[in-house]
Amino acid sequence: MKYSKFTEKIGGEGAEAWNIHNRAVIKAEQGEDVILLSMGDPDFDTPRPVIESAVNALREGHTHYTEFTGETALRKVIAAQHSQETGCQIDEENVVILSGAQCALYCAMHCIVDAGDEVIVPEPAYVTYEAVISATGAKKVGVSMPAEEGFSLSAKAIRDAVTDKTRAILLNTPHNPTGSVISYECLKEIAEIAIEYDLWVVSDEVYASLMFDKRHCSIAGFDGMQERTIVINSVSKSHAMTGWRVGWTIGPKELSDHLANMSTCMLYGCPTFSQLAVVTALTEELDELETMRLEYKARRDTVFEELSQVEGLVCHLPEAGMFMMVDIRKTGLSAEQFATKLLDEYGVSVLAGDAFGPSASGHIRLGLIAHQDVMRDACGRIKQCFESLLQ
Repeated sequence: MKYSKFTEKIGGEGAEAWNIHNRAVIKAEQGEDVILLSMGDPDFDTPRPVIESAVNALREGHTHYTEFTGETALRKVIAAQHSQETGCQIDEENVVILSGAQCALYCAMHCIVDAGDEVIVPEPAYVTYEAVISATGAKKVGVSMPAEEGFSLSAKAIRDAVTDKTRAILLNTPHNPTGSVISYECLKEIAEIAIEYDLWVVSDEVYASLMFDKRHCSIAGFDGMQERTIVINSVSKSHAMTGWRVGWTIGPKELSDHLANMSTCMLYGCPTFSQLAVVTALTEELDELETMRLEYKARRDTVFEELSQVEGLVCHLPEAGMFMMVDIRKTGLSAEQFATKLLDEYGVSVLAGDAFGPSASGHIRLGLIAHQDVMRDACGRIKQCFESLLQ
């Protein structure tokens, strides 16, 4: 049977990047000794008060259709927190609840770009970005964040990439896969570029709560940016709620109308009880959140210390998030070849950096998603694999 050309747009390297993870999961299910560090799924449990809130919502009968833009109570909480953090004066009509940040990004992109438009994306870039943009018929224009410069972003590189076809800039800070953070000064310059050329900015901020040493800064808070910025966020990483599938957009009210139509076509709303649980997640004092952040930082420090001792292996110290990039180019193998060998012979699953873009070529991304003793074990296996290729 024949399939549409759309299927080609949503495939490619980004989709194939998960092949090694899928193989690792099968190996683990078959009883093999495998350390899974290839997916950004927190190993922490969702905080108990959040779970209890969902259970109570179910028992109280919150199992019916919701508003297509999401529960008002949740949208009000998100709007209030965003206003406090950025200085933007918004309300619940600026917020739309969707099925996770990935769905929010997909829907938002379809509402702001057309076929033939260009979207500037700093790379390395999260593996789904290319398919999301391609699905609209637009073109992703990569702007390199070189490993030799610590995967930092240059506003000048963004400006140089602007053409008469540019419609939007897609930012991700804190950044996946590198853990880098776009500086205040760089964000200010990008804001000026967006205003000068009348561009949308889509800001993926799902790791904002996992900053290690700095405070998160959103580009939405700069003068003139509120009406042209779409912030994407969720509770997946901040509250260990990846399976709950609750994310949102914060943007102009007119965008909310369009996204309501998208939700009607795709989702017909999101589960009510999940949304009410997220109200609890965002409003209650939960000690678990700081515990998770500090544990990620401790794991980062442990892995960096362990792997930095390996001659020839270069680690990039992340400023935030739950991943670390490791340069394995001294082995002479591609990242895909190294990751395959690491899984098949040493039982550690990581993602090959090539899937994130040319700037990540020769790097592997490992997730800080296991207890420190397991992370040390994984580091030992990575060291063995790396050194075996230098002999």
